[in-house]
Amino acid sequence: MMLFLTLLFCGFLLLAVEIFVPGGVLGTLGAVALFGAVISAFAVFGPQTGFLVAILMLILMAVGLVLWIRIFPNTPIGRALTLSKDGQSFKLDSEANPPLVGAEGSAQTDLRPAGIAVINGRRMDVVAEGEWIAAGTPVRVISAKGNHVTVRRKGEPG
Repeated sequence: MMLFLTLLFCGFLLLAVEIFVPGGVLGTLGAVALFGAVISAFAVFGPQTGFLVAILMLILMAVGLVLWIRIFPNTPIGRALTLSKDGQSFKLDSEANPPLVGAEGSAQTDLRPAGIAVINGRRMDVVAEGEWIAAGTPVRVISAKGNHVTVRRKGEPG
């Protein structure tokens, strides 16, 4: 009887902790503990009560899942753990970010070959094409694809 209660308590506790510690390990251990609780219910209480415990546990988990989906996102903890905006607001706006190819700036750190440059008044991660470029050297953007910006020393052909 004590084993059944311990496995039941630990299983639900581990599933609850999985909310705050993602990764799936604690949730998996919680599910294994609940499965062990069902098996121990069969051993301790007999097949009829064991079957009833299994059915009740499935119903309880289904109700918990529905409540989780419908209620949890509206709680203060749920709002803190979820995004409040959709992915549309995360995309770059071409008007706010003019094309970079041909833009000039200066290396803020040594580019060996990666580093930081100030281009169009904005600090950004860049990669130097070819040789290393010392901090303070004027640079020109030769390609920009996504967040990968390649620069060359200003005045070099290309």
